[in-house]
Amino acid sequence: MNVADIVISVNGRDSGKRFIVIETEPGYSLIADGKGRKYEKPKRKKNKHLQFEDKASGKIADKLTSSEKVTNREIKRFLATYATQNSERYEVEEQSKKEGMYKCQKTT
Repeated sequence: MNVADIVISVNGRDSGKRFIVIETEPGYSLIADGKGRKYEKPKRKKNKHLQFEDKASGKIADKLTSSEKVTNREIKRFLATYATQNSERYEVEEQSKKEGMYKCQKTT
């Protein structure tokens, strides 16, 4: 994972939620969504528990890569805008979950 990546949590209480990577450590990423997980106190999560979705672009990506402060409001707005632009892709994923095809589920 890299800074300014958009990821989805695969495991844990926050599974299925979309986050943005604030900072990286070896094997871990610090993630925030601006609501439950603020920029000031991001969640430290193992990379194997995150699924890469897309690379962020625009003003927020520039701020994160240059280590400028980003507000929680900017993160929330960016993720909300991203979700609406990619709602068709998201609906397909939700439909597959309803049919019982979970990503962490083993198929036999």
